Amino acid sequence: MTSHRQPAVFAGHGSPMYALKPNRYTQAWASLGKSLKRPDAVLVISAHWVTRGVWVTAMPKPKTIHDFGGFPQELFDIEYPAPGSPALADRVKELLNVPVVLEENEWGIDHGAWSVLRYIYPKADVPIVQLSLDGSMSARGHYELAKKLRPLRDENILILSSGNVVHNLRTIDWHDNAEPLIWAKDFNQFFISKICAEHHESLIDWEHYGDAAHLSIPTAEHYWPALYTLALQEDGEYAQIFADGIEMSSISMLSFSIQ
Repeated sequence: MTSHRQPAVFAGHGSPMYALKPNRYTQAWASLGKSLKRPDAVLVISAHWVTRGVWVTAMPKPKTIHDFGGFPQELFDIEYPAPGSPALADRVKELLNVPVVLEENEWGIDHGAWSVLRYIYPKADVPIVQLSLDGSMSARGHYELAKKLRPLRDENILILSSGNVVHNLRTIDWHDNAEPLIWAKDFNQFFISKICAEHHESLIDWEHYGDAAHLSIPTAEHYWPALYTLALQEDGEYAQIFADGIEMSSISMLSFSIQ
């Protein structure tokens, strides 16, 4: 990584409860935050904001979104009061060069973002902007859109994508130390092998991998953010894995950076 370029980061965010219960993954996020040059702002692509069309948060003070249910009140009480950046929202709209809705009221910082950011930047003092996932786009459409964001990395903007490469809630085992399902390990390792080989096409066309892929990605919104990070890779840069594991049998915690 050059002295002026920010890395692109993908974090497997896992359970919202990690915001209350630190573990080896949250420790990896915290270590990442300590290693990074301080950015002027963070652009987050979270699996938990899927929209019709492309939206970007543009308010100066985004609210903390508690977009989940069935968890302890302590989790709902968490606030992540980072400022927003209307200027960055305008810059994102300019770079994407597609119709973009500047969201100023309804959204904010969702748990796919703040559950990770509270470890990377615990003081909540770095401006945060969220970019939505257009639910009508294909995997290739997301990848090609993300390429347009590359200039931000040279403008001291950290681009953080948050999701899970394997995310099947229907097959979760809530017991401690649950064994990973074979197909979950299979697809997770396939993904790792392809990012190490810089073979993005195989990951864009993930459906061709077969049953393990379809079981790992029953719906694509948690997978798409990883493609945003891959699309930001420049010549001479490599993927560096800083966390990995399969939790609750079918949730991949794979996290990597491009630098």
